[in-house]
Amino acid sequence: MRFADNGFHPTSVSDIVDGVGVGKGVFYWYFPSKDELLLEILREALTDLRRFQRKQMDAADDPIGQLEQGIRASLRWSVDHPEVLRLVMFGWTEEPFAKALRRGRRIVIDDTTKLVNQAIEQGAISDGDATMLATAIIGVTDELGRHRAFRSRTAKPGSEASFDEFTETAVRFCLRGIVG
Repeated sequence: MRFADNGFHPTSVSDIVDGVGVGKGVFYWYFPSKDELLLEILREALTDLRRFQRKQMDAADDPIGQLEQGIRASLRWSVDHPEVLRLVMFGWTEEPFAKALRRGRRIVIDDTTKLVNQAIEQGAISDGDATMLATAIIGVTDELGRHRAFRSRTAKPGSEASFDEFTETAVRFCLRGIVG
């Protein structure tokens, strides 16, 4: 993935088409600009992540189980797609891309808020601001996913907790807090 390897701005349309083995005309048939290509990559990545989360979450019967599976799926997807995470992190720094990412973030927070509200109604979570709790879960999960994905690339073998230990810690923190 040229953008992830070389950076968005240094990568030209010529670099992209040379890497794929097509002409510029083919590129411009599908994308008016490399900005539009990156927007499409980001949209597809968010869709792929959401499908992966949904598949994992569907295995749980209750909102807490669904939140847990969503956290696990997010972390797994992040570790498995570090090149996409680099593009997402870049995307947050430039307004046209950040706008698309904010839309995606809003959907995730709204979906998570529904689960938190259900858990509150069932008495599984203490009464509180469901949107704030959902935002906290998403924020922690996103940051931990980025941390693990990038640490996995640079860590010496055996120097980090296993992915399972890492995930258990993340789930415990997100669902039970730092003290619980």
